Amino acid sequence: MAVFDLGKTNSKLFVFAANGSILAERRTRPVWREEGGLRVLDDRQLLAWMQAQLEDAVEHHGVTGVMFSCHGCTFALLRDGELAAPILDYEQEPPTDVAARIDALMPDFSETFSPNLPLGFNYGRHILWLEDRDPVLVSEADTILAYPQFWSWRLSGKAVSEVSYLGCHSHLWAPLRDDYSSLVDRRGWRSRLPDMARAGAVVGTWRTSRGTQIAVHNGVHDSNSALYYYRSVGLSDFTLVSTGTWVIIFNPDCPLEVLDRERDMLANVTVDHQPAATIRFMGGREYEVASGGWTKPVPMEAIVSVIAKGIFALPSFAAGGPMSGADGTFVGPVPTAVERAAAALLYVTLMTRLSLDLIRSENDIVIDGGLVKTGLYAELLAALSPGQTVLTSANAEGSAFGAAALAFEQMGSKRFSSECRVAEPVIIGGLEAYRDTWAALSQSRRADPSRRFYREAGA
Repeated sequence: MAVFDLGKTNSKLFVFAANGSILAERRTRPVWREEGGLRVLDDRQLLAWMQAQLEDAVEHHGVTGVMFSCHGCTFALLRDGELAAPILDYEQEPPTDVAARIDALMPDFSETFSPNLPLGFNYGRHILWLEDRDPVLVSEADTILAYPQFWSWRLSGKAVSEVSYLGCHSHLWAPLRDDYSSLVDRRGWRSRLPDMARAGAVVGTWRTSRGTQIAVHNGVHDSNSALYYYRSVGLSDFTLVSTGTWVIIFNPDCPLEVLDRERDMLANVTVDHQPAATIRFMGGREYEVASGGWTKPVPMEAIVSVIAKGIFALPSFAAGGPMSGADGTFVGPVPTAVERAAAALLYVTLMTRLSLDLIRSENDIVIDGGLVKTGLYAELLAALSPGQTVLTSANAEGSAFGAAALAFEQMGSKRFSSECRVAEPVIIGGLEAYRDTWAALSQSRRADPSRRFYREAGA
């Protein structure tokens, strides 16, 4: 099985053997370019890379199927079997006057359990933006596809929809009704949304240059795919912390009435149409920005130094999240490069713990994804989570494994078992006091973004 795990900044191919092991891995970075005053995806470049990798995977590994796991907030408009407009980068904000018009059209939180988010984090908002820019463009589009379904369509020619992606804070889905939202019907979009198919279902075939046909499976939202993976290997009663560009935290045990739209809390929808309470922040992006692009594991001595010196990274270093309201900054003594990375790691760990508290997580915690590679993220979180077992995945690629599991199950088999390990809490003097000070500083700054507490690092 070939699985394309398509992230906003990194896109990957994993080739899974029949026993579930990884035979090959390839990576690229999607290209986002300027066109017509908008930032859009170079979909032809990405498609060429994907097709070349598939050709190789079929020839050298006997791949018989292809599956997709994709980042959220992205859609495609089709007309007469072609893209009607380039695919938008979700990290761009409509002009102020346009935003005022389109935001007034959003459904209530009680219907979609999607907060009104900036940029294109509600992708229904970006459809409205295109509609405002060019009403003819949207009215003449015959198909609206979510991002994973765009790629399954591109390879198979078959257009379908899928609920985990539609239900990911798009404002297009009403979870309690298990149906499209009032926005869809008010704008006349329902007829342009294709029939639903379950994630992993075979929707068509793709033919290599040598004439070999492989099955094309219906794709899935990446964080929902990770949730499915851990459930598929037998874990239950857990909170998932799925990390990448975003840190997406699912706690299916949390009642939906607890969700606070002002704290970037929402309901996702599982591949089996069940609402799942979620909170999120752009943790991978924030770590990259706050750490100054640090790519090595963060050493313990740097963590100890940052705590002892009182160096704090305060939210937020990216849009959204439960502590929005002020731009991210450092306070305290000027950090060295490695201390800056350590403060950034403490920041994302503390933001994770805050998010877990807000979503009432008291069960086991499963951490998946890129932040595990920072070295001490899981161990720091374990130290801040007494009474909860923190587990990390040995593969750190839960979204790709979940996508493979969904596709393999369509072939009548289960290929994976749990490889999680318990993260042992680190013992660092002053960690709890550091947490309490960080929380107080962050909360006060959120209420009054102009207030400064210490001399800002570098000032």
